[in-house]
Amino acid sequence: MEFSELVNKRYSCKKYSDRTIEKKVLESILNGGRAAPTAKNLQEFHVYVIQSEEGLKKIDRLTPCRYGATTVLMVTFDSSNTFTYPGGKRDSGVEDATIVATHLMLAASNEGVDNCWINNFDPEKAESLFALPENEKVLMFLDLGYKADGFEPLPNHTKRKELVETVSYI
Repeated sequence: MEFSELVNKRYSCKKYSDRTIEKKVLESILNGGRAAPTAKNLQEFHVYVIQSEEGLKKIDRLTPCRYGATTVLMVTFDSSNTFTYPGGKRDSGVEDATIVATHLMLAASNEGVDNCWINNFDPEKAESLFALPENEKVLMFLDLGYKADGFEPLPNHTKRKELVETVSYI
């Protein structure tokens, strides 16, 4: 798919069918995330593929936003292995994991897999529920699946501010 078509066509799916994602397709999506750049190439991210009934129940305990997806990716980063910006007040953990998550989302769309970025949850509760190491921080969940019959993007999907409202030249 042409990139401009991909980014304009992609939407947040809010209702999934029970169709599972083929292993080859899932691996293509995961490789898309693996290709993402990270500061100093530290690759401090980790992606958990959640497909088990037990794992999906944990997601449901954390958020109402799984929407029936049969696969959820949990994107995390190792807070002890990040690049610290000059000045020492900021590091690259969140931004690097965000780039990985964005690559995963777009790779899924490119494969014809519907998806939804989930940030409606308490990251610390997720870290505890999934028994992650202390230095591993959860950035987001990404629902993956195939939309349910009859589901269409929400009406506000294509509504965007004018470029002049979001961009300044200095």
